[in-house]
Amino acid sequence: MAYALQQLINGISLGMIYGLIAVGYTMVYGIIGMINFAHGDVFMIGAFLSLIAVLLLSMGGVMGGPAGIILVLLLSVVITGIYGWAIERIAYRPLRGSFRLAPLISAIGLSIVLQNFVQVSQGARVKPMETLVPGGVEVMREEGFVVQFAYTQMMIIGVTLAVLAVFTILVTRTPLGRAMRACEQDRKMASLLGIDTDKTISLTFVIGAALASVAGTMYLLRYGVIDFYIGFLAGVKAFTAAVLGGIGSLPGAVLGGLLIGLIETFWSAYFSVQYKDVAAFSILVLTLIFLPTGLLGRQEVEKV
Repeated sequence: MAYALQQLINGISLGMIYGLIAVGYTMVYGIIGMINFAHGDVFMIGAFLSLIAVLLLSMGGVMGGPAGIILVLLLSVVITGIYGWAIERIAYRPLRGSFRLAPLISAIGLSIVLQNFVQVSQGARVKPMETLVPGGVEVMREEGFVVQFAYTQMMIIGVTLAVLAVFTILVTRTPLGRAMRACEQDRKMASLLGIDTDKTISLTFVIGAALASVAGTMYLLRYGVIDFYIGFLAGVKAFTAAVLGGIGSLPGAVLGGLLIGLIETFWSAYFSVQYKDVAAFSILVLTLIFLPTGLLGRQEVEKV
C-alpha cells in the first residue's frame, strides 16, 4: 500500500510536468491547426536556461529561498518566450499559406537545430545540479518504507494547477482569449473583423514557450539532471498527453499529462522500466483508434 501510494505521488508530479508542456501544444494547435514539434526542445532550453540562471545567481550570492527560485523562473520564462516568438517568425509565419506539411517539416528541422545548438554550446554530457528544495512531508510509514511527499512535488502540482486556472481565465474572459478563439474558428474572418491575427498567433507561441519553460524549471528542480536530448521524449509524451486529453482543450491537456505520468510511473514500478515508453505510446495508438477526439475533445463539425 505504501509503495503504491508513493508511486501515485510520483506519477502525479511527473504527469503535471507533461501537462504543462501539453498545454503549449494544444494552444498552438487550437490557433493554427498545426503541431509545433519544436515545442519539446523549447522545454529543454527552458531547463538549461534555469540551470544557467541558478549558477549565475549562486555566483552572485542571491540564490536562496523562494525569491531565488522565482527569479530563476522569471529569467527562464522571459528568454524562452523570445525563443517561442522566434520559432513562430522563422518556422511558421513564412509557411503559413503553404501546404500543410511544410510547417511540420520546418518545425522538425528547427527541433534538430535547437538540439544541436544546445549540444554544441553546453556539451553533450548530462548536467547535474544539487537539490534546491530538499525535504518533504512524511505521509505514512509501512514496514520500514516511508512515503514522502517532496516539497518539489507540491510545488509542481501547485504551479500546474495555478497555471491552468490562469490560462483558462485568459482564454475565456480576456480580449486576447477572444482573439485566440476567433482565430481558431476562422482566421480569415477574424482578420476581416479587425483582429491582428499575426500578433495573436505570435503571443500564443510566446505563451506556449513560457509554459514549456515553467515545465523545464520544475523538471530541473525535481530531478536535478538534464541533457540536450530530454526535450525529444518529453515533447512526444506531452503530444501524446494532448491527444489523449483532447487536443484543443486546456483541461484535457493536463488530464492527459496526468494519465501519461501515472501510466509511466506505475509501469516502471511494477513491470520492466525499459518498456515504460512503449506503454505510454501504446495509449496514443489506442486513443487514436477508439477515441480520436480524446477524453475532453469535441467533435469538429464540417460545413458542406
